[in-house]
Amino acid sequence: MRSVDMTPLYRSFIGSDHLATLIDAANRAEKQSSYPPYNIELLAENKYRITMAVAGFRQDDINIEMLENTLTITGQKPTAQDSGEERTYLHKGISDRSFERKFQLGDNVKVLGADMEHGLLHIDMERLIPEAQKPRQIKIDGNLLTNR
Repeated sequence: MRSVDMTPLYRSFIGSDHLATLIDAANRAEKQSSYPPYNIELLAENKYRITMAVAGFRQDDINIEMLENTLTITGQKPTAQDSGEERTYLHKGISDRSFERKFQLGDNVKVLGADMEHGLLHIDMERLIPEAQKPRQIKIDGNLLTNR
């Protein structure tokens, strides 16, 4: 595992601690398991969708939480002991384990909602650009105020 030393950034740039946090979060994300599989789609210029394969989970088994810029999706599967069923498998290829998946969202990305259909969990998001960051037209009217 390689470690990235962020000390030069801290000496030279004010506010770069946010960048260090993003790099650290990305590094932690690489250590997550690949279960359950998911897609990230770009639906439009500022609209995104995460689609996660959650076959065998009910809506009540899944929790979606947003804290700061981290979207956390957890699935808590009831065990066979909880349901009172004891099963004997000849082959078990469908996983029924619990999971936790975290996504780092960019600034101003908001979760619009979630839906579950045919074993797929869909989470729609949108990047909302604040008015102060949108381009604006400056009218040329010749009325500049100057200190003369």
